[in-house]
Amino acid sequence: MADDPFFFCSKDSFLIKAPKKSPLALRMVVLVFAMVCGVYICSICLKQIGIRTNPGFLNVEVIERPCPGPNIEPWEIPYVHYPKPITYSRVECKCNPVRYFAILSMQRSGSGWFETLLNNHTNISSNGEIFSVKVRRSNVSTITETLDKIYNLDWLSSASKNECAAAVGLKWMLNQGVMQHHEEIVEYFKTRGVSAIFLFRRNLLRRMVSILANSYDREVKPLNGTHKSHVHSPREAEILAKYKPLINTTLLISNLKQVEDTTAKALEYFKSTRHIILYYEDVVKNHTKLLDVQDFLKVPQRELKSRQVKIHKGSLSNYVENWDEVQKSLKGTHYENLLTGDYRK
Repeated sequence: MADDPFFFCSKDSFLIKAPKKSPLALRMVVLVFAMVCGVYICSICLKQIGIRTNPGFLNVEVIERPCPGPNIEPWEIPYVHYPKPITYSRVECKCNPVRYFAILSMQRSGSGWFETLLNNHTNISSNGEIFSVKVRRSNVSTITETLDKIYNLDWLSSASKNECAAAVGLKWMLNQGVMQHHEEIVEYFKTRGVSAIFLFRRNLLRRMVSILANSYDREVKPLNGTHKSHVHSPREAEILAKYKPLINTTLLISNLKQVEDTTAKALEYFKSTRHIILYYEDVVKNHTKLLDVQDFLKVPQRELKSRQVKIHKGSLSNYVENWDEVQKSLKGTHYENLLTGDYRK
């Protein structure tokens, strides 16, 4: 049987054919597995590429280097800001720190003149009486939105020195939402690091004369049919000073007291904020007060000038129609000193 040639032939054939069939099947399995793995890996890669890039563009994220910390005292840190305006870029000044402020005052207390002095400084931008427009102070939300725009350096006005401003703020009258929403405004000031500059007038009788004269000018417009709250020439001041208001002596003392009470309330409401208190008469007489303000705002000291000209100079008796009645009303009261208070500018 061992010598049977057909036996060996059949056996050899079996032994030879078996190895040929097994590697072929194995290769097919490996090939299919490799194809499946390749498709899976490609799908994962495509998903990652789709997430990280936009069609047709390479999305490169640029990481900005943080501004170096200023050399300041720890208590000053909440009052130092680096605004990022939406409407433009601060370019080379983006690392210049900015202080936020608000001039809190009352009408005819010298705030207009005071603001022109601040804006005479290269690094200070005070954007005017923004909340004189009622819609901007209609509620807390509109107030905070307006303030955010101012302090983000996105408020454009003639006073704007946006890119390299070191101090930015506004003039805000107490009857323009300040007293009504004082709690929310105080919280905003403390949260956003806003400093308050209070500017009041010691001689409330002079302020009353100025208010009455300004109301008359608004109605009559003696300067070529134009109302001017502030003037820039002695001739214009002389024309406006010709009007002598008639003061209601019956309400005089109560009106003066009301102004005092409003002032006291405002100072009480904002006592927890960083603030400075100024009086118009002191700034007129002593220009070192302007240096105090510049130190308060942490800006370089400069000599500040204004083109505005004072309207009512000298004794008040020259500017009140019923001066004798006013004197009688205030004699013997703690307002008597208002009759003789005088200063020159």
